[in-house]
Amino acid sequence: MTGDNAEDHRLPVEHSERRTRDAEFSAFMAEAEPLLVRTAWLLCGDGHRAEELVQTALVRTYVAWPRAKATDPLAYARRVIANARIDSWRKHRREQLLPPEDLPPLQVSSSEHAHAEREELVQALLQLSVRRRRVIVLRYLLDLPERQVADDLGISLGTVKSTASRGLAQLRVLLTTTDAPTTSKETTR
Repeated sequence: MTGDNAEDHRLPVEHSERRTRDAEFSAFMAEAEPLLVRTAWLLCGDGHRAEELVQTALVRTYVAWPRAKATDPLAYARRVIANARIDSWRKHRREQLLPPEDLPPLQVSSSEHAHAEREELVQALLQLSVRRRRVIVLRYLLDLPERQVADDLGISLGTVKSTASRGLAQLRVLLTTTDAPTTSKETTR
């Protein structure tokens, strides 16, 4: 009889804890979702895939909410997005990516200049290696400190610094060559 009564008293407490957890996660999700969508989109360059990555990240973050909220839930979710992107890339390696010279030309009108520049940046980012793109997006487009990028991606601080340096140098070349015709063959790492 005492065992049944103990379980009856425990149910409202568990229900209350679940409500608190759900409320905390809902607040986190409302605040973090736009940032996560932007991160995912910058990593993969496709709106639909970005939404799938964010959905995966939110589900995994919810499941691990006690552990995620104990540190930094946004960093946890970004790490899930980066790992999910790597997993999807590995799963779909047969994907045929266009070489840079076969990318469609930009359609620019005077009213869409800002959008054209963003599209030019996205196309240049897509030409970077996966690691370089991830580091550049997290470090410069999301303005995270080098230490946090290293922690989020599970790489050393030195790797973040060297990858960012090489990625920026490659982006500079890619973005300056889009204005002028290329005469030499470009190599990417």
